[in-house]
Amino acid sequence: MTLYDLFFLSVALAMDAFAVSVCKGFTLRKINFGNAVTVGLYFGVFQAIMPFFGFLLANLFSEQIQGFDHWVAFVLLGALGVKMIIEAVQEKEECCDMDCGSIRFRVMLPLAVATSIDALAAGITLRLKGNVDILAAIAIIGVVTFIICALGVWIGHIFSVKFQKKAEIAGGVILILLGVKILLEDLGFISF
Repeated sequence: MTLYDLFFLSVALAMDAFAVSVCKGFTLRKINFGNAVTVGLYFGVFQAIMPFFGFLLANLFSEQIQGFDHWVAFVLLGALGVKMIIEAVQEKEECCDMDCGSIRFRVMLPLAVATSIDALAAGITLRLKGNVDILAAIAIIGVVTFIICALGVWIGHIFSVKFQKKAEIAGGVILILLGVKILLEDLGFISF
């Protein structure tokens, strides 16, 4: 997996957290640098931690699936991408109906965990890929998510929740394309 792949994976994984960050920005009465950093840290830390746990989990069974690991990566990333797209187009309650105006621990912790579950599955994919430095990968995922979410708070404050669905759809498409790329590379159809 190249640095570009990790960057695009990071962006795709951050889209759920970005959407919630936009809602946070929309509902925060007073926005400041500290609020944006706090939201970014919650999501960035959890997006970094979960792939590490997925990576460790994959270590338990990597030898058993070594011959078809590219198919597992393709299915996991494809399923995550499709799930993100479906969730984006389904009618659902606005995230701003929650206690989104708060950045207290009891509010942010469940949001950070919920938006980072996909990153757990991505960590499994990173282990199956084999040539990934997990520490570098989680650092990139965490930093990219932090930046995107901190900016999302500001964007939400300025523009409301207008782009939430588009961001989630874009994240889903990126995950699907990464899964296809991994599959095609391992089958020898392309090489990047």
